[in-house]
Amino acid sequence: MPPSSDEAPSVTPARTTTWPRGVATVARLTFTEARRRRILAAALLLGGAFVVLFGIGIYFMGRDIRAHAPPAQQALFLNLLTLTALYAANFLIVMTSVLVTVDTLAGEIASGVIETLCTKPVPRAVVALGKWLGCWLILALYASVLCGGVLVVARVVGGTTPPGAGCGLALILLEGTVLLTLAVVGGTRLSSLANGVTVLGLYGLAFVGGWMEQIGTMAGNATARYIGIAASLLVPSESLWQLAAYHMQPSIARDVQIGPFLTASVPSPAMVIWAVGYVLVALGAALRLFHTRDL
Repeated sequence: MPPSSDEAPSVTPARTTTWPRGVATVARLTFTEARRRRILAAALLLGGAFVVLFGIGIYFMGRDIRAHAPPAQQALFLNLLTLTALYAANFLIVMTSVLVTVDTLAGEIASGVIETLCTKPVPRAVVALGKWLGCWLILALYASVLCGGVLVVARVVGGTTPPGAGCGLALILLEGTVLLTLAVVGGTRLSSLANGVTVLGLYGLAFVGGWMEQIGTMAGNATARYIGIAASLLVPSESLWQLAAYHMQPSIARDVQIGPFLTASVPSPAMVIWAVGYVLVALGAALRLFHTRDL
């Protein structure tokens, strides 16, 4: 029976359109806030300075090595220089992923700003996902400038490109995503300072565990190797870098174990699947914890 003219028809909110639009809006606001506070500008400016410094170094060092070494040694040396720059870039990406994200929920909860965002009909999960996505976009942009700049300079100035560079950069970005997501999880319950200390402490644990695995493998110590593997499963950040470094080394360097980035114990490709699942589970935990948080 059709409703009478004086009765307003009931309207069901289209929640399917609210979620994507809400997440995109919160992500855009998070990105804009980082730009307003000049976080993005500082990161990109210093990232550009890093790339310029690497370009100057590889130009002069490459010129000397070309004058005194055969072509095979030149390629190995230039690849080592590029990997060293990418190792430093990887560390900067890790620090940026934590420092940009550590205050995004914790700080706004402490200041009370989050209460203005978490109002009906906007679900809390939309806010948390939007914050995560906005921080990830900042991380992806920073990683692209830093690592992409290193690769462009290495190719143009040094005439070299690491093998498997695309795979390596994807793994580095995944490493930053793991730590970024952990910072979002911590931000739902911890203060900004406690959150930063916790996430960086977990990164340090994974770093030490990764080296224990490598040294234990070379020394034939199964206990040290298994402890390192356990640390990698707890936080897979260092394993992702080791896998990235393995793919970006020439085959001869991997075969004869030349250079500081050798991998005596190469992480399995299954570690990538573990890391992706780790991010999804941690993000789900962040949504649940934020949903039950008393604001």
